[in-house]
Amino acid sequence: MEFAGLIEQRRERLAELEKRISQPDFFNDQATAANVMREHRSLQKLMTLWDSYESACRNLDENRELAKDEDEEIAAMAGEEIPGLESSIPVLREQLQYSLLPQDPTEERNALVEIRAGAGGDEASLFVGEVMRMYERYADSCNWKCEHLESSPSEVGGFKEVVLKLSGEEVFRRMKYESGVHRVQRVPATETQGRIHTSTVTVAVMPEAQEVDIELKPDELHIQATRSGGPGGQHVNTTDSAVQVTHLPSGIQVKCQDGRSQGQNKEKALEILRSKLFEAKQHEEQEKYSAQRRALIGSGDRSEKIRTYNFPQSRVTDHRINHTSHNLEGILTGEVHEFTEELQKTEMAQRLAESGINSD
Repeated sequence: MEFAGLIEQRRERLAELEKRISQPDFFNDQATAANVMREHRSLQKLMTLWDSYESACRNLDENRELAKDEDEEIAAMAGEEIPGLESSIPVLREQLQYSLLPQDPTEERNALVEIRAGAGGDEASLFVGEVMRMYERYADSCNWKCEHLESSPSEVGGFKEVVLKLSGEEVFRRMKYESGVHRVQRVPATETQGRIHTSTVTVAVMPEAQEVDIELKPDELHIQATRSGGPGGQHVNTTDSAVQVTHLPSGIQVKCQDGRSQGQNKEKALEILRSKLFEAKQHEEQEKYSAQRRALIGSGDRSEKIRTYNFPQSRVTDHRINHTSHNLEGILTGEVHEFTEELQKTEMAQRLAESGINSD
């Protein structure tokens, strides 16, 4: 499949979007406008990449000809340019191939990240807090906004559960690889014998659902006001402001208590519920993916072990791609890209092999 034909299709699509954006009523529907603007930015980046690729190819051809020039100085100057161009063109070609792959529409969305304590009791709840802070710092490095939708503190200063909302560019595209079981191996502070304990937390990353994706029918919801629970603290309300929402057809329950009012908690609970239902819908779609790609992005099964954080050896291993890093401290302070980039590269290579897109 040739680049030129695909580029022309994308160029036509870009022209369509620019025509839509120029309409005076374009921003009347904010949700639709945001989606169109995301696609527009993505296509603009593709066109810039295509221009760079074409320019590099032209320059390489020209310099190869000039390298044969009788003028030795001109030939030498051209020869110096050739190695750099020869090394840059394959990189640009690969980036083009990836950019031309069919886009998953959810990849541009914001994400809800649910982190829960698994096996390990207090130690697991403490690690929930560390994973939460890892994602907060990663979000900061990506210029994303991080919002706490819900949290359930534990008695030892950790969390039984936390739900974050990350907003920005390509959030779900980068964060989707984090779903699964994160295992920590270390000596707890309360361990007197120096024995290494293994604890786990489960992470579920869900694309933010919009109202057009999932319709929440009032007769399918049971909404109940309850008293906030958990350890004391100034952020925990003592009134009946907590809200629990149950989706009757699926049995999914969401409880929110971090908001300052019952209305805020209800709104947050419905947002989380909508994303949970959308996630279930997306899992059905993922069954169409190849087995290799499902292994990378996760099945959504919260029992699927994806990564181990070994403190005694300062080692972090991602079991899906057998990638090990000895930068434990850096990763826990937000350098998650070391893994997400490798996972994304592997997934893209698999999708590329399946698509048949090449530059021939």
